[in-house]
Amino acid sequence: MLRISNSVSIPADEIELSAMRAQGAGGQNVNKVSSAIHLRFDVNKSSLPEAWKARLLALKDGRITEEGIVIMKAQRYRSQEMNRMDALSRLRDLILSVSVTPRVRRATKPTAASRERRLESKMRRSNIKATRGKAEY
Repeated sequence: MLRISNSVSIPADEIELSAMRAQGAGGQNVNKVSSAIHLRFDVNKSSLPEAWKARLLALKDGRITEEGIVIMKAQRYRSQEMNRMDALSRLRDLILSVSVTPRVRRATKPTAASRERRLESKMRRSNIKATRGKAEY
């Protein structure tokens, strides 16, 4: 079971973990040992709250497929257990990023003083540029 927050957790059977050989340098170890972890998590079939699912599926993240499956590969460490923990913590961080409801942005008008400051700075800049000219010989 992966605990996301005090009230939300994901059962272990919703997360598919499989071991595979890691890529890159590592000598004989990388050729013999399946230390990398491949994580798959189906957002649509999960027990997450509906609002979290919607925000997770709306993310523009390369790790989430069009079908709503989160795919991660963890191969940072040499041990399988460390990579498993890394993959699960990255999944937890991804889900936590959508747990907070985004604040609604309300359009506001600029204050009279800020408009006045803006126009003054524009006039000042305009005068500087207007006084420039070609050097007379």
